[in-house]
Amino acid sequence: MDQLELFDLPNPCIGVCQSNSRGYCMGCLRSRDERFNWHQKPVEERARILKLLAQRRARLNAKTKKDHDAPQSGESLDLF
Repeated sequence: MDQLELFDLPNPCIGVCQSNSRGYCMGCLRSRDERFNWHQKPVEERARILKLLAQRRARLNAKTKKDHDAPQSGESLDLF
């Protein structure tokens, strides 16, 4: 028995359920194929998808932080 079989992997859905222009859910960051029949997918596939979601979330957070930290047009840099 694999260790993954001992734990129920959570459904990453947070109830937002809106797709962005690339087809990924804006709430859980899954593609349509990744969302479809989540509970029927093998445990290994769900675990792989959860790892992908963590990577997507990290990239999104880094992009958001970069965009937030960049000075806006007309905004002066805080030098002190």
